[in-house]
Amino acid sequence: MSKIALIPGDGIGKEVVREGIKVLEYYNGKNGLNISFEEFDLGADRYLRTGELVPESDLNKLETFDVIYLGAVGDPAVEPGILEKGILLKLRFYFDQYVNLRPIKLYNEKFTPLKNKSVEDLNFMVIRENTEGLYAGIGGFLKKDTPDEIATQEMISTRKGVDRIIKYAFEYAKETGGKLTLCDKSNVLTYAHNLWQRAFKDMAGNYPEVVTDHYLVDAITMKMVRMPEIFDVIVTCNLFGDIITDLGAELQGGMGLAASGNINPDTVSMFEPIHGSAPDIAGKNIANPLAAIMSAGMILEYLGYSELNEKVDKAVKQALENNLLTKDMGGELSTSEVGDSIVDILKSL
Repeated sequence: MSKIALIPGDGIGKEVVREGIKVLEYYNGKNGLNISFEEFDLGADRYLRTGELVPESDLNKLETFDVIYLGAVGDPAVEPGILEKGILLKLRFYFDQYVNLRPIKLYNEKFTPLKNKSVEDLNFMVIRENTEGLYAGIGGFLKKDTPDEIATQEMISTRKGVDRIIKYAFEYAKETGGKLTLCDKSNVLTYAHNLWQRAFKDMAGNYPEVVTDHYLVDAITMKMVRMPEIFDVIVTCNLFGDIITDLGAELQGGMGLAASGNINPDTVSMFEPIHGSAPDIAGKNIANPLAAIMSAGMILEYLGYSELNEKVDKAVKQALENNLLTKDMGGELSTSEVGDSIVDILKSL
């Protein structure tokens, strides 16, 4: 049995996760996947009610699950950063989810701002280091709230952390037959990214069949816009991965199509759409659920059902082609209607 922990979270998170569950439950019934679900009350409501973010008891229980399926966290009633750090980052770091997977894939040319680019031109995976770098939280203040204030934030790169994300990327490139591109800023970050350069070169010796190349982060943003077809797999540090994947999301059609996975192959992994909780439209049944549905597809692949994720992929493509979409993408359907439409398409595949 595969156990999935549900954390719908805040705002539209509850609505979009519901539609992803429809897909998982459809295949659970049709294919007898033997998946079980349990919902966890983690988010703004609980925090405002009890002051708790992720209690130790919930962390201990989550350790018994295979996957966490997260909607979104964030609420205007809570100071920014409290829920994001206390829930999202807490889970990433507690379970050492050192791989952030972000597929950048164009499903239909009409949704990209790029001129003269087809679905064949925009289809690559960004593999982002997910637990180190500037996001490790090493730093502090000196003379805070004075004219002489100093704020420091250190970029942390360990050989162990860099080696394991680069190895994961090489394995992914080997499995998919793609070229692996290292993205860094080694011309300026001469210590941290010199380590990335050396680790990448050393690891490449173990994978002679994988073609490699390298771009500085500023150059890669230009290439993603001008020549996205040159990329298959990109591996990069935490901060740069955060930035270039948001660019990639816009190139593929917006945050409504941006799914992600936070992976640790040895513990518990977590999947989520990367959009926020959008409190301004929460409860209106108009949020775009496609990224959450695509994240559900990634869960199926992670659990060993890659052929089912391929069908989810095809269903999303058909929905885009047939305008079975919410208003943000030019359609007229509600959140729940889009979810129902995806399941209907899956039944026909």
